[in-house]
Amino acid sequence: MIARGAAHGTPAPEVTAASPTRRAAGPGRPAALAELARWAAGLRPQDVPERLLSLAASQLLSQLASIRAGAEQPLGRRMVQAFGPPFQDDPRTSACVLAGLGSWLNLDDTAYAGHLSNSTVAVPLAYAHHRGLDGAALLTAIVAANECAARVTAAATLGPLRGQSALHTHLVGATAGRLHCEGADADTWTNALGLALAMPPWPLMRAFLASDARLFNAFSPVRTAMDACDAATAGFQGPADLLEHPDGFLARFATVPLVSAVTDGLGERWHTDTLSFKMHPGGPGVDAAIDCALDLHRELAIGRPDNATDTAGIDEIVVETSLYTLAAQRTAERYVDGPGAPLGALVLHTPYTVATALLTGDLTVADFTAPRRDEESRWRTARRVRLVHDPAMTRALLTSEAPFGEAVRQAGSDAEDWLHGFGGPELVELAAAVQRPEGPAGFTRASKLTGARVSVRLSDGRTATRERMIPLGAAGPHTRQHHARLMRQKFTGLGGPHHVAEAVAEVGGMSPAALRTWTEAALS
Repeated sequence: MIARGAAHGTPAPEVTAASPTRRAAGPGRPAALAELARWAAGLRPQDVPERLLSLAASQLLSQLASIRAGAEQPLGRRMVQAFGPPFQDDPRTSACVLAGLGSWLNLDDTAYAGHLSNSTVAVPLAYAHHRGLDGAALLTAIVAANECAARVTAAATLGPLRGQSALHTHLVGATAGRLHCEGADADTWTNALGLALAMPPWPLMRAFLASDARLFNAFSPVRTAMDACDAATAGFQGPADLLEHPDGFLARFATVPLVSAVTDGLGERWHTDTLSFKMHPGGPGVDAAIDCALDLHRELAIGRPDNATDTAGIDEIVVETSLYTLAAQRTAERYVDGPGAPLGALVLHTPYTVATALLTGDLTVADFTAPRRDEESRWRTARRVRLVHDPAMTRALLTSEAPFGEAVRQAGSDAEDWLHGFGGPELVELAAAVQRPEGPAGFTRASKLTGARVSVRLSDGRTATRERMIPLGAAGPHTRQHHARLMRQKFTGLGGPHHVAEAVAEVGGMSPAALRTWTEAALS
């Protein structure tokens, strides 16, 4: 087992024979990257179940909404000023700009495992536009990129980098998204993936949470991936065994390497089934609490404050939640102390997001920038928010596939060191009590149980409580049934044209000319 220090950024020791990494390519068994590349390079529209093409269409519309929102903000406009518009003659730069604009407001979609869409949608979008591909080719490229990026991210999920900090997700997603659009052969895929992962980035939280550097969160790894694709096409060789080698990627980026997750069930176990869609900026872990606060705003008829210091009669707000949400809050609170807080940390801050949703009945991009971000009433209310750990919610979290329950199940007892590093001895104890049956062959019933219970006490004596185990839009039964409607709401709510939203169901059948017109209208 790898020492606990690896979870805190210290070099990981060499992997032992007992480690899950030891899935070395033997006679007749290719290296993990080569096996993944061969499958993904050959994926065609007819190979993808219809439900996944439908999910990919919703994912496309959702990410277009995120790109629109990012481009309309001052920082997004500066990115366009520096690097050009979303669609331009050079598809490599176009891919980077689309990735950057869609990432920095935390409106991007996730899966088990990783924040996928900033690369797995942005890069196929750029190359489909440039190469004149049709809708079926675009959706298939998105699914192929999802599967590659999610599988490599899952293999390293029990490691020091998670969520948006796991930038290796975009090295893989961008490489796969571009090469599928280009129809590259499996050898080119293998070399490009090996080159892209050769020098993976390790972000610094200070820069990510408290500066404009967060705009490069997806931009920079996508640019690296574009270089890797160009190099592989020119004949550069990448190490096919880079994932599982004792001196390779998982040995450095995973506390508990799960290399089998890269190739198990290809074509049967679809990670695209685990997609969770973001309805509001914010996260990770705050979505359910925001949903509860919005419901409570309506139930209690809480009005807008009459002055800068009014809290609309709210005396106390208690948020009961899992250790996952508490961990995000501990990270954010180091950088958030009131008006002027940086956006990168503010989107992780449960008290501010819950207070804003309660007071206003909404949570929008504008709530994370001046002047709304600096309203004293929000901060006075946020100081009345108290977070409490609910062990039952942590146990439920561990039973769901996303964000890391499936990795814990696969790792078994080997996950103990990682669990201790993430949540301390309490998380280890809770995990030991969770019954995790063998997972199904696929992810068709996948869920993301990042729950919360929010209780509000008003000065007039009224109290109310709302609970939600699966956030609106997150993986689960409701999202599987209603994702198309939810993403139309997200897109139009962020200013997207209604006719574009209504036409998303037709994307899979669009001709190249129709797809180009539709995507340009989406970002007009």
